[in-house]
Amino acid sequence: MRKTLLLSSCGLAALLLSTAAQAETGVALTGKVTSTQEPTMEGVLVSAKRDGSTVTTTVVTNAQGVYSFPAEKLAPGHYTLAIRAAGYKLDGPKAVDVASGSTATAYLTLAKTNALANQLTNGEWLNSLPGDDRLKAALTNCVGCHTIQRIVQSTHDDAEFMQVFARMGTYSPGSTPTHPQPLLPGGNNSDRSPMPKPIQEKMAAYLASVNLSNAESVEFPLKPFPRLTGRSTRVVITEYDLPRKDAQPHDVVMDKDGTVWYSDFSHQFVGELDPATGKVTDHEIPTLRPEEPKGSLALEFDPKGNLWLAGMYQAGIYKIDTKTKQIIAYPYPKEWLNATTQSSMLSAQHNDVDGKIWTNNQDTHLVYRFNTVSGTYEDLGQAVDKNGTHINGYGMPTDAQNNAYQLNFGGASIGRIDAKTKEVTIWKTPLPFSRPRRGRVDENGILWFAEYGANGIGRFDPKTNDIKEWQLPTPWDEPYDVVKAKDGEVWTGSMLTDRVARLDPKTDAITEYQLPRSTNIRRVFVDDRGAKPVLWVGSNHGAAIVKVEPLD
Repeated sequence: MRKTLLLSSCGLAALLLSTAAQAETGVALTGKVTSTQEPTMEGVLVSAKRDGSTVTTTVVTNAQGVYSFPAEKLAPGHYTLAIRAAGYKLDGPKAVDVASGSTATAYLTLAKTNALANQLTNGEWLNSLPGDDRLKAALTNCVGCHTIQRIVQSTHDDAEFMQVFARMGTYSPGSTPTHPQPLLPGGNNSDRSPMPKPIQEKMAAYLASVNLSNAESVEFPLKPFPRLTGRSTRVVITEYDLPRKDAQPHDVVMDKDGTVWYSDFSHQFVGELDPATGKVTDHEIPTLRPEEPKGSLALEFDPKGNLWLAGMYQAGIYKIDTKTKQIIAYPYPKEWLNATTQSSMLSAQHNDVDGKIWTNNQDTHLVYRFNTVSGTYEDLGQAVDKNGTHINGYGMPTDAQNNAYQLNFGGASIGRIDAKTKEVTIWKTPLPFSRPRRGRVDENGILWFAEYGANGIGRFDPKTNDIKEWQLPTPWDEPYDVVKAKDGEVWTGSMLTDRVARLDPKTDAITEYQLPRSTNIRRVFVDDRGAKPVLWVGSNHGAAIVKVEPLD
């Protein structure tokens, strides 16, 4: 016992000496995280939120279990502390005072939790569930609206699950349990069920075998992912709470002046955030079809700095002047509309080439172009190559010639529509059922895209027609979008694991960062104005904007 106390005292003394040194290097708050089970805990997220603030700052413990908040990240004040480490809860202390010009110390003790199920990400639930991964993969269609925990802790039997499937198929993708948005009947896709009935029956039986319909608690072991270590701990994460707690910041982008903008997946608003103050301002966008589900999706800049927004079931696109805040709606022609017409994508990045903005009708898989000079739309029909092969582009990033790529979320291919000839070319991805989702074309004309189904990142070189793929190290990441930073590294974010990742294509090394809260990441955006890239994402299920700043 004396030896244990002596070691603890020596460790604390070393920490305090380290703290004194850190005070000279601009550290506002530091400490060590420990538990009975793990005397040294690397990879624990430590969050601090000042009383009355809407901003939360998070750092990660290093190999010695020590965390440090840079002084410029914490203003003086009283802070509430929180942690994220699967299997643990904060036992004490839970608050600290930070003063100007000095370094505060909080030595954090964690205890094992009895409620691990409440801490699991969707990816960890899929990692834990028994059964074939191909069967479990169908559950990735559910996470846009709610968690897998909600399914596993339900008490539905087979027949009740079939009723749930029928009901869920009639909701728009911008729905949540507290904000359901039914689709209008009579459209091409008024029933969005992703599974034919025989598979629904198989899935209903499977879910009833793993939920609480015949048990008081789950009867399989819960398998959280290991905490991240090494380079993954060298990061500062800042979360900006949105004033509307039901907001879903789907796309998050930053303009050249540093203002952050976001689209709301389930409401008729576009928002702007001032990162310097944390102030958020919502701007209402025109409602074109009042009876239809609300919400918007793609948010893209044109070369002049205007924002363009895809209106989803409102069936049109919007132009937003970021200076005057004027918003102009451009509805689709009435003769193109049905009950489930859906403008899900647009690409305005290179409309200076020909004055055209690419968009689509996800309902009928038609490709449209909007002429910004005449204010009229052009229907290019479905994307079909010379062999008669169709491709449905969910993501449609453009290159410098304003040719539009088609990322086939429903299969394993990418395509490209020539802006001048309208000729379509299609390439298969090496990995089967890769489900390309969204991506970007870099300054060298290389297409980078997320492979949602293959759990990876894809790279397409149009000069050689070669596709290279990297699979992410964490299972069930299911990346949604990909963007390349000016330093050459490539970033993506997970819809299921609350993690973001950066790939170094030169070494094939992938570094992941865990985020502090449930996020359900969609669009990823890199701010390249500084010495190091800064990633911005939306916490689509946490009503927050998240900034990720790697320290190396």
